[in-house]
Amino acid sequence: MKIGLGLYRSMLTTDNFRFARQAGATHIVAHFVDYFNTTDSLSTGSAESFGVTQNQDKPWTFEEMRDLQKAANAEGLEIAAIENFDPSHWYDVLLDGPRKQQQIDGIKQIIRNLGRAGIPCMGYNFSLAGVWGRTDKARARGGATSVGYLEAHAPAETPIPNGQIWNMVYDPLAPAGVVGPVTNAEVWERLRHFLGEILPVADEAGVKLALHPDDPPFPSLRGTGRVIHQPHHYQKLLDMFPNKSNTLEFCVGTLSEMTEGSIYDAVEQYSRQHKIAYVHLRNIVGKIPNYKEVFIDEGDTDMYRVLEILHRNAFDGVIIPDHAPQMTCDAPWHAGMAYAIGWITATISAIRRAGSSQKEA
Repeated sequence: MKIGLGLYRSMLTTDNFRFARQAGATHIVAHFVDYFNTTDSLSTGSAESFGVTQNQDKPWTFEEMRDLQKAANAEGLEIAAIENFDPSHWYDVLLDGPRKQQQIDGIKQIIRNLGRAGIPCMGYNFSLAGVWGRTDKARARGGATSVGYLEAHAPAETPIPNGQIWNMVYDPLAPAGVVGPVTNAEVWERLRHFLGEILPVADEAGVKLALHPDDPPFPSLRGTGRVIHQPHHYQKLLDMFPNKSNTLEFCVGTLSEMTEGSIYDAVEQYSRQHKIAYVHLRNIVGKIPNYKEVFIDEGDTDMYRVLEILHRNAFDGVIIPDHAPQMTCDAPWHAGMAYAIGWITATISAIRRAGSSQKEA
């Protein structure tokens, strides 16, 4: 098991790479999408470090990925994955719109570029509503700032307006109207078509596609169906396409929020199949429709047990702390992430030592 750190687009800087390495990480999961630019067309995002741009309809280039990989390598790190396609790259894939094939062709080029740049994985979330409705009013131990889904603070489930996907505007001039309703079966069929086109290219490029579960994991959200809102839905995905590149972006926190099954059974089931590309590790208290994210060592999930299962099943991918609560200090995000990385590193070391002792006995 390898330790990584997830960095948003604005955080892809030398200083943050150095922070990651100093904290013990060896890998980075990078986001190219500017999630926080939600009021204008996605083409207006500002340029960020290492040449990452956000030009509407233009696939990310090999040069951008190569330069990011080089920048990480210079600080002793590897780029383990890019996480999430830009909505402007595939809105008609999600919506089954007229530009679907053109956008699929663009994503194929992105996958080829990843392979050329030596980035082995592309994480994605096949959802129309995206991550929606969470509040920052949740609190972890000691009053640390965190997030969660709390019914009392959840906004009304208004339909998704035309020109918007994933809570981001791709067409500010779109005609009036709404996207939905869209059934679960329709979203599954769109996913099936997408993977049927993309997975052969990913196989050739040596790039894994890793699907994130729906967060929050409601069966439907804002009038649109969801695909992975219970742990067993992952098996449907794997059975649909048994390609080597069809894998899971395994978010322990999101899976723990679901109302069915056991998180430990899910970890066992999918790690035993060697289908987990990389892991988001976060702890939570509660389940939908009321849960909050907490420190990695204080929630409902026994994280030692999770890591022990991964170790037993020879998981050798990257684990990143996910949404760590922000601590009260001059660098709240960095402190929270450093705490999580330290805890994960120490726990993995303890599990390995325990395994070695058992073998010797």
